Amino acid sequence: QVQLVESGGGLVQPGGSLRLSCAASGSIFSINVMGWYRQTPGKQRELVAAITSGGFRNYADSVKGRFTISRDNAKNTVYLQMNSLKPEDTAVYYCNAAQPGVGVVWGQGTQVTVSS
Repeated sequence: QVQLVESGGGLVQPGGSLRLSCAASGSIFSINVMGWYRQTPGKQRELVAAITSGGFRNYADSVKGRFTISRDNAKNTVYLQMNSLKPEDTAVYYCNAAQPGVGVVWGQGTQVTVSS
């Protein structure tokens, strides 16, 4: 099994920046796609960004041009650089990882709050 641990969340003013990290450990073989999702009370968990082992990326329209996902395969870590943050970005952010033939694993989540 894979374990995912997120870090880097916190409180930031509108227009500020944060960088989230997600470190994978355990049985990390054959991880294909890693991604970031977010969820607020009363809403469905939504995809923010995803990246394949080959470096192909996909973003939600709401974060394009502001967020950047990256991956360090040697460190088994995925990052989310968040710039120009808006109050509507406030959410719990979750990392996930997919292993073909095994399933999807989720991290515990990290809170991001954008407020003045």
